[in-house]
Amino acid sequence: MESIKEIYRIGHGPSSSHTMGPFRAATFFKENFADAVSYQVVLYGSLAATGKGHLTDKAIIKALEPKQVEIEWQPTIFLERHPNALKFTALDSEKKEIGSQIAYSVGGGRVVYEGIDEKNTETNIYPLTTMTEVMNWTKQNGKMYWQYVKEHENADLYDHLEEVWNVMKAAAQRGIDTEGSIPGGLNLPRKAPSFYIKGNSYTDSLKRRSMIFAFALAVAEENACGGVVVTAPTCGSCGVLASVLYVLHTFYNFATPKILNALATAGLIGNIVKENASISGAEVGCQGEIGVACAMAAGAASQLFGGTPAQIEYAASIALEHFLGLTCDPVCGLVQIPCIERNAVAAARSLDANLYAILSDGQHLVSFDKVVRTMKQTGKDLPSIYKETSGGGLAVFAHKNE
Repeated sequence: MESIKEIYRIGHGPSSSHTMGPFRAATFFKENFADAVSYQVVLYGSLAATGKGHLTDKAIIKALEPKQVEIEWQPTIFLERHPNALKFTALDSEKKEIGSQIAYSVGGGRVVYEGIDEKNTETNIYPLTTMTEVMNWTKQNGKMYWQYVKEHENADLYDHLEEVWNVMKAAAQRGIDTEGSIPGGLNLPRKAPSFYIKGNSYTDSLKRRSMIFAFALAVAEENACGGVVVTAPTCGSCGVLASVLYVLHTFYNFATPKILNALATAGLIGNIVKENASISGAEVGCQGEIGVACAMAAGAASQLFGGTPAQIEYAASIALEHFLGLTCDPVCGLVQIPCIERNAVAAARSLDANLYAILSDGQHLVSFDKVVRTMKQTGKDLPSIYKETSGGGLAVFAHKNE
């Protein structure tokens, strides 16, 4: 299992798998074939189906500039390894091929390459890869999840987490302060500023609840506008954990060191899902993005409020379990409807999951690991039209006059 730095990537939205990943893959290919006169890029499957709405072509062209780039879209062709596939070809001055590479954007900004071993032992630093194993470790050693993370990561991890926290806060504040419409053609107005103003007129718990919605919308709208955000675990779900931590920091005065420990715990939860299932909407639907983000935020909140390892595991389990089967059906292929609103709802639900778990003794029948396995199987069973292709669901019915 890799470093949790791979869960928390900093970059421009609107999509980790459709924008960050292709940009990274194109940059890697350019470094290997810098002498090429021009490039051809073929986009397959889900990457092609909603690529324009996710600015995939613009990200690739930017990475390969100033060279000429020809992009071919193949939304009905799915390569076996992953639905988000790209093929890069480098050409000389006579349009003859000098090299090619197939890449897969597997979620959260991560890219794997055909012919390159995905399971590099140097990058897999965690010996335990299930929540049950890690929870047993915490019981045996009298420690918390974030301490397990700290024992296996490099010394610079907390420097990265502090940068992650600063970017999350900045995105939330920009989203609250910026008005206007979101680009892409749907002409959606930003809602975060008005939610924030209205929420401030309330007091106590209602105000805190309103701020969860406001800050989740703020970060998700920043992502939709191509702003700088943190994948947690993806761009499309980046508002969930960021808003929960920001509100808990603001209203409960949790200091930065505690927030960073909570980020470590949340990263571990996301990492376990990525290792044993998927965080890619194109592979398992939105349950792998919003559902996992909710689990990460629930676990982080549970830790901050004094939850035991068992209660933290239970909170994450509750949060993910109730998003099982959630489809990825973005209208017009944009990370806007229903994505932005889902961030707000999932942020609120993560706190509900935390409260439920904290009130319990942490004992329950269906473990987090079983929920993860269920999510993986459910994702396999979902028809492709519900996995980031905009071929079904809200993407279809939102345009019908019924």
